[in-house]
Parts: sequence; structure tokens; C-alpha cells
Amino acid sequence: MSGVLVYSEQPPLTLQNLTFASSLGYPAAAAVLGPQGESWSEQYFNHGAQRVYCMDDPSLSGLQTDIVSEALCQIADHAEAEIVLISSTLRGREVAGRLAQKLHVGCITDAAKLRAEEGQWIATRYSLGGKTLSEQVLNSGRKVIAVNPNTFQAEPLASGVKGDVVEVAPRAAVSPVRIIEQKPKPDTGINIESAEVIVCIGRGLESEDDLSMIQEFADIVGGVVACTRPISHDRHWLPEERMVGISGKKISPSLYFGIGVSGQIQQMAAVLDAKVIVAINNDRNAPIFQNADYGIVGDLYQVIPDLIEKLSR
Repeated sequence: MSGVLVYSEQPPLTLQNLTFASSLGYPAAAAVLGPQGESWSEQYFNHGAQRVYCMDDPSLSGLQTDIVSEALCQIADHAEAEIVLISSTLRGREVAGRLAQKLHVGCITDAAKLRAEEGQWIATRYSLGGKTLSEQVLNSGRKVIAVNPNTFQAEPLASGVKGDVVEVAPRAAVSPVRIIEQKPKPDTGINIESAEVIVCIGRGLESEDDLSMIQEFADIVGGVVACTRPISHDRHWLPEERMVGISGKKISPSLYFGIGVSGQIQQMAAVLDAKVIVAINNDRNAPIFQNADYGIVGDLYQVIPDLIEKLSR
């Protein structure tokens, strides 16, 4: 079949992109690497996939990007896919570039928006460090496009839909990369990309000890604590999985609190899909107020305790 082949190492993101592809009327298929193919097939069919291509091999156990891209290349050729749609995660960006090179086609990564128009797939990306938006079109016949997570909403089109599960036999692939050691990241059990309420802190927070105050506020409003890049990468107060920004996580919560966040475009570009933005900053000229639905000009060390007191009543 020709059409769209969708892949992500995170199955929920595959559901998002399948919903989009099938909504356009394109024949859609999903690629599954590793042993979990059967367990996700039913959900993929319910979200628009007509076929699920499964490939299982011991070499895929670590999801090394060079091995994954070779496997996807084989599946894309088997499926005769015109478009390969990948989630632009940290691993997905690299896989997209490697896959495009193997297929000898054009590639776009970090697409913030995507639409099909008169036979062209038009991707919108942030440019110049997030200060502008640019639209890009690939002129190659086949295309590889990596879309930012949560660009689309996963919506089941039906239930009990049946499709074809196709087993693809892998061709031998030996990676020149040798993994010496793997260390798992601590699992905090928190996913800011799916949170409905985000409480984001910036450089206005003066001490790591003050995180307890922020956490108390987040607990009251039913939110998850996130941060800007300086908090996670410079001060190391929170793990990088909590960082919001064009080099971190894109979020689309119902409610976003920016506390001590200046609101530079590199951070706000990943926040603009929030339904309501509340800014708390002692600088009335902070850029975040230009995008805020509600703003409080004041010292967060006075505002947050007052809010905690009033909301706790």
C-alpha cells in the first residue's frame, strides 16, 4: 500500500499521528519494532491504521537509532509508503534523519504544525532560535517528517476495527556502535506533556529549598511542577524531563502558571498551545505578559504564599 507510515518508540504518540493521517483520507499504517506489536495493534486500528507492520529481532531490543532506521527503511519499502511520519522526540529526530538518508529522500524535523494542501505536505517550524515561524515543503517524491509530540490529539475513529498485521522479516544489520554501559534515568512517574495543569518556574526562584513552596502550590491547584532551561540545565534543581521549551518538552495544558519566568520566545514557543496562561513576575515588562491571559505583577515570594493561603481555605 502507498500512503503514510507512522512510527514512534512511544506508542501513544503513534496514536496521535495516526489520527491526523487518517483524518486526511490517506491510507495509514503503523510500524512496530520489538515484541509489543500485537498488544498495540487493536488501538492502532481503532485510530485509523489499516495495517500494522511488525518487526521483531534481538538487535532491536535497545532501539539504537542506526538499527531502528534500517528497520524502518525495510518496512517503508515493504509498505511502499510515500510519507513516513515520526514523532520528533529526542530519539525520533535522529531516526528521521538517518531514515531519510537511507531512503534518499527529503526530511523535516521538529514540525510544530503540519497540513496537506493540493498534494503538498506543508510543515511549520520555529526558526531563528524560535523567534519566527517558517513554512517548509519537501520536493522529493517520498518524504520523512518528524512532528513534535502533542501536535495532534489522539482520537479513536471507531472501536473493534479490524486490520492486517504484517510480519516483516528483518535483514541482517550490524551496528558499528558498541554500547559499553546503560544507566536508566530515574523514573519520576511524571509526564508534563500530558498534564492538565503546569506550574513552571524560572530564574525568579532564588533557592532550591523554595521548590517545596512551589510544590505546595502545585498540589493545591492539581498541577505538575515544570521549569525553564536554566533551572534544569544550569542549576540542576529539576531533571531535564521537566524542562519546557523548544529544546525540551512542548506542552498543551488547560492551565499554565509561569512563575518567575521571563517568557523568552525559546520557552514560550512550547507553551502557546495552553488554553489559559497565568504569569507571575515582578517585572511588568517581562515578555511573558504579552502572551498571558492573566498576569500578576509582584514578588513571587509574596504572591505564591498569599495564593496558597487563599486557595487552601
